[in-house]
Amino acid sequence: MTPFELPTDIVDADAHRRVVAHLRERRVALPRFADLVTPAKADLAGVDRDSLDPRNLFRVHWWNDPTPVGALMAPRHLELPKALTGVDARIVVMLGRPFPIIHAHKVLAAYACLAPRLVSGLFDPTRLRAVWPSTGNYCRGGVAISRMLGCRGVAVLPEGMSAERFRWLEAHVADPADIIRTPGTESNVKEIYDACARLAEDPEAMIFNQFSEFPNYLVHYLATGSAAGAVYEAHRETAPDLRFAAFVAATGSAGAIAAGDRAKDDHGARIVAVEPLECPTMLYNGFGEHNIQGVGDKHIPLIHNVMNADLVVGVSDAATDDLDVLFNTQAGRRFLVERKGVDAALVGQLDALGFSGICNVLAAIKTARRLRLGPDDMLVTLATDGAELYDSEREDHLATRFGGSFDAVDAAEAFGRHLLGGDADHVIELGRRERDRVFNLGYYTWVEQQGVSVADFERRREQRFWRGLRDLVPAFDAMIDRTNRDAGFARAA
Repeated sequence: MTPFELPTDIVDADAHRRVVAHLRERRVALPRFADLVTPAKADLAGVDRDSLDPRNLFRVHWWNDPTPVGALMAPRHLELPKALTGVDARIVVMLGRPFPIIHAHKVLAAYACLAPRLVSGLFDPTRLRAVWPSTGNYCRGGVAISRMLGCRGVAVLPEGMSAERFRWLEAHVADPADIIRTPGTESNVKEIYDACARLAEDPEAMIFNQFSEFPNYLVHYLATGSAAGAVYEAHRETAPDLRFAAFVAATGSAGAIAAGDRAKDDHGARIVAVEPLECPTMLYNGFGEHNIQGVGDKHIPLIHNVMNADLVVGVSDAATDDLDVLFNTQAGRRFLVERKGVDAALVGQLDALGFSGICNVLAAIKTARRLRLGPDDMLVTLATDGAELYDSEREDHLATRFGGSFDAVDAAEAFGRHLLGGDADHVIELGRRERDRVFNLGYYTWVEQQGVSVADFERRREQRFWRGLRDLVPAFDAMIDRTNRDAGFARAA
C-alpha cells in the first residue's frame, strides 16, 4: 500500500481474527482516535505511568496532569513571562513530559500510525515486526506501543543521537538487534530511509514512516489541535480580548504542526514552521548538520501541509545549546531568579523543555517580534520532551563551549544574546509563491527517491486533500470499536 491508501474496513479477515485473539489473550483494549482527543474513562489506579502495561494506552493524550487556569483546567503547559522572553505577547508551551512511558508526545503519533493497520488486519502482531524510523522520540514511542501490544518493535535512528535515547531503547526493546543505528545525526534522514528500504525487503517487517504516515498528521490535527485550543480558551476566560495569534512548531516529521491547521480552522491562528538555521531547507533551500535533536531533517515531509503555513522561522543550535545550560544549571537558574526576576517556581519547571522545545520558544519570540504582537496575542507552542534526554549533550557543551564551568557571567551572556537580545532575522512570511517553492522541494525526496507518483504528490497542494483525510477518522474508530467488541471489550474504555 502507498501512504495514500489508508484502510477504512477490514482488509484481511484471517489476520484480523488473529489480531482479535492476540488482543483478547493479552487483555488489550484499544483507545479510539476520539479517546485521544477527549480521554475515555478508564481504571488506571495503580498502573505505573512508566510501565508497559497496555492500560497505559489510555494515557496517550494531552490531558495527563492538567494545568489549572482560573476556574478551568487545560492540558499541561507553561506560560513564559516577559521577564524571560523579552516580548509582550503571551507565549505558552504545551508539555510532552506527562505522556506515558517515554515522557514525550511522540507516543501519540506512534499509536495513531499503527492502530488503523492493526484493526484492519494489515498489521498482524503475531507475525510482523513494526519498524519505527526516527531521530529518537518516535522510535521510542513505537517501541513502547509495540511492547504494550505484545509485538516486536524495531527502532531505526542515527548513531549520533543523544546517549539517553539509546539507553532508553536498550532497556525496552525485546532484542538488542532491534536497535538499528544509521550513519550521521539529526539531519541524516535519507540514511534512515535507505535502511528502511532494506528492511522492507523482509516480508515480516512493516515500516511505519512518520514522515509519510498521514495518521500522524490526523492525530495531531485532532488531539494536539484540540489541546492547543483548550489552552487558549482557558486563558481567554480570564482575558476576553485574547487572540490566538499563532501556533508555532518545528517540522521534524511535520506531525505536530498539523495542530496549526486546527488552530487556523477554529481560531484563525497563523501557522509558523520552524527549522534549524544550520539546516535551512525551507528558508534558503539549504542543508547542513545541527544539534536541535528532533527537528530539521533536510527534506520536506510528505505529511507537511506546506500550503497552509504562514511563516518559516530559523533558530540556531548555538542558542538552544546555550539556553539548555542556562535553564539546567544552578548558576543559570540563580541568574534568572535573582537578576531577571523570573518566578522561581517557573524556573524550576524549565527542565520540561528539551532542545526542540527551546527552539520552539525562540521561534515564538521571533514571531512575536516580527509580527509586532502585544499582550492580547497568544502564541502556543510545544515541548516534545524534557531536558533529561540531553544530560550527556549538556556535559559536552559545557566542556567545549564554557570550559567545564558555567557562572553568572556566562548566564548573563547567554540570556542577553539569545533571549533579551534576540531579533527577528531568518523569518519569512509566506505568500503563494514562497509556499509553492517550499512545497516543490519535497519532489526530490518523495517522487525521485521514494517512488510517490507525481499525481499523488501534487494533490497535497490543495486544502481539500487535507480536509478529506479528516473524513477517514470515523471509519478508523468504527474498526477500533469492532476489534474491541470482538476481543471481548464492550467499549474501548
